[in-house]
Amino acid sequence: MTGAWAGRRGLVATAAAALESFFLEPVPPPASEACEPLERRPVVSVFGIARGCGATVVARALAAELALRDRGGTAAVACDARPAGIPLATHAATRLARVLEDVPASFPRAVGRLCLVGAADPLRLSDTARHHAPLVFDAGSAALAGVPASVADRAVIVTTQAIEPALARVAAECVARVGATPVVVLNRAPHDQPGLFALPGSPMGARLALGGREARGALGRAIGELADLLELG
Repeated sequence: MTGAWAGRRGLVATAAAALESFFLEPVPPPASEACEPLERRPVVSVFGIARGCGATVVARALAAELALRDRGGTAAVACDARPAGIPLATHAATRLARVLEDVPASFPRAVGRLCLVGAADPLRLSDTARHHAPLVFDAGSAALAGVPASVADRAVIVTTQAIEPALARVAAECVARVGATPVVVLNRAPHDQPGLFALPGSPMGARLALGGREARGALGRAIGELADLLELG
């Protein structure tokens, strides 16, 4: 009896020690999670040859297309323009805005599927956004190349039929010196325009893009082809 009782006491003590160890010692994460690399989303810079060429529409339409392709369902656009009124936004875009609030001077605001970001430092913004959503720089026409070109994985230059073609070639050379070789897009032109990647004009598609939504119809299909050409998603 004494030996049996002692054996039971020993078994209980061993179980108690194991239970204590389980609660007090940290449990290492599974090997698959510990070794899994962080997903890095693409960063794209969109430049315009001149004011009014439609670079902002192209940037937001492309970002909305990337949002559809990304498992997070949203994308960020770095731009100077701020939306008017009270725009509607998806839950994914609102969550991304909360994440990007930590980037100084970002002032994020969710619009449609997108999160519009203010004049934040491009390097800090891209380092943060890469782990959460695709990022498109609406770099405008004030200055070609620069930091937005150097941090981007892909680049787009927007021109129109009213602009001298030589200017697009010079702009492409400027961007390629510091970053990726850009794709030159001829905006508001027949989609079968020879020699250049053309985007058809679409007032309705432009309004949807400015509101953070994917463009529809011929413009939407062309933006999808542009994303494929850039090998995005």
